[in-house]
Amino acid sequence: MCEAITRRGLLGLLGLAALGVAAPSLVSQAAQAQPAVVVPPPTGTERRVERRIARTERRQGRRIRRAERRRMRREGRMERRMIRQEGRAIRRDVRQGL
Repeated sequence: MCEAITRRGLLGLLGLAALGVAAPSLVSQAAQAQPAVVVPPPTGTERRVERRIARTERRQGRRIRRAERRRMRREGRMERRMIRQEGRAIRRDVRQGL
């Protein structure tokens, strides 16, 4: 051969060989592939219902979190009150000489 084999030529041959090996498997997979189930886009009513459901869930979540925060504040207040009441009782007993 007069021509020297270049890297470009060698890579081209390797690419063609790889394509020759991969092509039959790609064609058989395409033939065996089942048609994708096409889901029609939701109608306006369905979108509204979905938005309403999502909105209701968000609001419910906010209500639950708000109630939990209130409960935690209430418990903290009650605990602080008990501590103050105990401190007052102790100081009162000390003043009265018990």
